[in-house]
Formats: sequence, structure tokens, C-alpha cells
Amino acid sequence: MPARKMRVEVYDEDGNRYAITFDGRVTIDKARRVFDIVELLGGMPSVESEWERRGEISKIDKLRFIIEKNFPAVWFNAKDAQVVYEREIKEPMSLSSISTYLSRLANRGILTRSRNSNKVQYRVMSENLQKMFNLKNFK
Repeated sequence: MPARKMRVEVYDEDGNRYAITFDGRVTIDKARRVFDIVELLGGMPSVESEWERRGEISKIDKLRFIIEKNFPAVWFNAKDAQVVYEREIKEPMSLSSISTYLSRLANRGILTRSRNSNKVQYRVMSENLQKMFNLKNFK
């Protein structure tokens, strides 16, 4: 008989505690969803250690790591990405360059894009959607 309750506690880098409780019929699929949330909250490697391991990486890859770290499950725009990029990398990047890189990441299936009149917002696409997107592009 499957478990009826599952509780997971996660601490982020700032010491904040997140408690996720699931009541009901716990299945493997539902447990995986909870652990996906856990990964979003605390499973992302720090950007600096990733750069140290890889050596010098391109600006678009730096932007991707920063977006995945800071906006794992929320909508953001180019200005939001620019502010976070400049704060973490400590180098300026023009808004037009940020917009170009975000568009390229969306075309690669890493981000999803939403347009409302003149507002463009982005969101990190889940791994499952990325896989589906990549499969469609190769057919």
C-alpha cells in the first residue's frame, strides 16, 4: 500500500527553510514532482563554481547559468536578466545583447517566451519540455 504522506525540508544558501508536505496517495510520479521542486530550490550549483570548473565560458552560457539559478520557475524579462547578470558577473551588458541572447536561448528550447503587445517575458523550460522540443526539431 502506498504511503499517505510525504514531507521534505530544504534549506537554501541563505539559510531559509522550505517545507513541502504532500498528503494523499503518494506515487513515484508525484514524489518525482516534489523532488523536482526541491531541485529548483536548492539543487542548482552555484554559478561561480560552475565557471571555475569549466574555465572561460561564453556570455550566453553565463547568462543561461544565471537565469537557471535566479529564475528557475518564474517569468522574467530582459531587464530583470540584465540586472542579475551585471550584479553577478560584475560586467556591463547592453539590454539589446541580453535580448538577443534570450531570444537565442528560446529558439534552442531552453527558455519559453510569452508576448503580450510590446512586453516579452521568458521562463526556463522544464527538462521534459526541453526534451519534447528537441525531439520535434529533429523530425
